[in-house]
Amino acid sequence: MPERAAVACLVLWAPALDRAELRGLMSAEERARYERFAEPFDRARFATARALVRTAMGRATGVAPDLVRFDRRCRYCGGPHGKPRVPGTAVRFSLSHSGGRVVLALAEHAEPGVDVERISARQIGRLAPRVLSARELRDLEAVPPADRPAAYHVYWTRKEAVLKAVGRGLSSSLRGITVSGPDRPAELTEWKADFGPPAIAMSDLRPGPGYAAALAVETSGPIDLTERHLDDPLEVP
Repeated sequence: MPERAAVACLVLWAPALDRAELRGLMSAEERARYERFAEPFDRARFATARALVRTAMGRATGVAPDLVRFDRRCRYCGGPHGKPRVPGTAVRFSLSHSGGRVVLALAEHAEPGVDVERISARQIGRLAPRVLSARELRDLEAVPPADRPAAYHVYWTRKEAVLKAVGRGLSSSLRGITVSGPDRPAELTEWKADFGPPAIAMSDLRPGPGYAAALAVETSGPIDLTERHLDDPLEVP
């Protein structure tokens, strides 16, 4: 069979900012959500994420960012709780943020999933048995203790990216998914979730020191990845 063409995927990183120009792009519902955040960092991450995705999808659809409309119809059951998308374009997106990082993944005719996490040793001993498959847990326990927090977050971001790509979120068990170890290229190696295995291509990302991040794209072909770090969420290329 001929090799499937690579899926072009653009990953944009932006620092978490909060200013009137970004808030001005929000819908009334988004502004209400913004106001409910008590912590300044939470507000900044939300404002940056909304501005980044609105600016990028506005360019994709040829409309002003504040006029971009999102549809959350589930592709599996038709309910109003699905992965967000913008009607009228083949460009799909995925958002994530943690600490001072906000990341947006864009792909055309394929569903991306992206996740970033700030590395922390807190609660790893309690969380790892709930998140990792038996094989992953054995491999993690073989990692030197000082390196385990970073290794655990590599597993977490890879697995979360896969579930975000297929639009299932954490409704499916992370323990039913096995990915390659942190010392190997990102790859989905085993699937025991409660729905059929998807075709997934994966890549680790470059979030900067102190973070782990991964990209998954629902495709049987390779990913043609472009990763850019912006100084401002409105500077979408």
